Amino acid sequence: MKKIPFLLLLLLATLAAQAQGRVTGVVQDSATHQPLAFASVFLANTTLGATTTEQGEFVFPKVPAGTYEIVGSYVGYNLSKQSITVGKAAAPQSVTLLLSASGPALGEVVVQASAHSQEDYDKFTGLFLGETAFSRQSRITNPKDVVVFVNDSTQELVASAKNFVEVENQALGYRLKYYGMSFRFSPDGRAGSFDGQPVFEEMTPQDDQQRQQWAANRAKAYAGSFTHFLRSVYNNNLKKQRFLVQLVRLTPDGTAAVVYPGARPIDSIRRVSADRQHVYLRFTGDLQVAYFGETPDPAYDQPMSPLGYSRTPYPTEREVSKVRLLAPQVEILPNGSLRDSEAVALGEYWGFEKIGEFMPLDYEPPTTAPAAPTPAPARNAPPAGRAQLR
Repeated sequence: MKKIPFLLLLLLATLAAQAQGRVTGVVQDSATHQPLAFASVFLANTTLGATTTEQGEFVFPKVPAGTYEIVGSYVGYNLSKQSITVGKAAAPQSVTLLLSASGPALGEVVVQASAHSQEDYDKFTGLFLGETAFSRQSRITNPKDVVVFVNDSTQELVASAKNFVEVENQALGYRLKYYGMSFRFSPDGRAGSFDGQPVFEEMTPQDDQQRQQWAANRAKAYAGSFTHFLRSVYNNNLKKQRFLVQLVRLTPDGTAAVVYPGARPIDSIRRVSADRQHVYLRFTGDLQVAYFGETPDPAYDQPMSPLGYSRTPYPTEREVSKVRLLAPQVEILPNGSLRDSEAVALGEYWGFEKIGEFMPLDYEPPTTAPAAPTPAPARNAPPAGRAQLR
């Protein structure tokens, strides 16, 4: 996931800074309604987190406009989450998160992390973290809290964690806690999905050189990512952001895919509501999306799908992905996420990217490309919960 053409994003970043809202609330025990002191509260897929006071209260003073899942976590309790929308004209919001005790019910079998097969665990980390250059600089810091097994009936690889999976990404400078993880992949690893409520924490760089490297890597991870693509669709500037969107359809007998080489007009892939307040991803068939100007990660060993004939040759440096809608349409939010992340399936290059390249939704690319001490290939993973399309 990635980005380098930043002129338009300068304007977007300025608008985002102006469109911020205040969110306050309290975390309580769902049975007694007593406040839970020092509980963790965060906006999923962002760097925004807080700890409750002794009265169970929390505050987020400046939240960029958008729709978020606000999540409460406390030891010995189940997660509690709510969807909130922060708008430029919206009044400050107050949220009450009710957490239920997570103690086992009578007769319930408690599943704890066990000495799972090393082969199964290695397969899980490869599918979860990914295989890119940035993935290889990421590691799970609490492997004993992860349960990995093969479902006897479906033969799917399944993974979960009682609390969260913690990932330290030395390439991007983020520490990620992935709460409520649900992970399921087919035996060959070619189809599956994972979902949850992740929160990002900025790591402290050792020196200025590492700070610059992280900034450069994050910019690379964003450029060409699915998040970058969705923001470009939302703002109707695909070409300026170096994307080419084409239509792909199966032949009548279903044995081959045909790529229509022309760039799809914006109205054929998105719908804007009559009041101009909502933008939807909507199309028929599959989309083929090419991002120009970046070399694919060396670990990606598949040939890029052809783009068809063009009078002007396409740049040789490109990454090609496929997108399929699993619903008639899905709303695109201003921050580059989907209201329902499970409404699309991703294939080819975006299907290759995983948690090792995952970037927070509140990341805004710099207005100029940051200087890096050394070049490093990078990508950004698809937002959590998205199925793979092969």
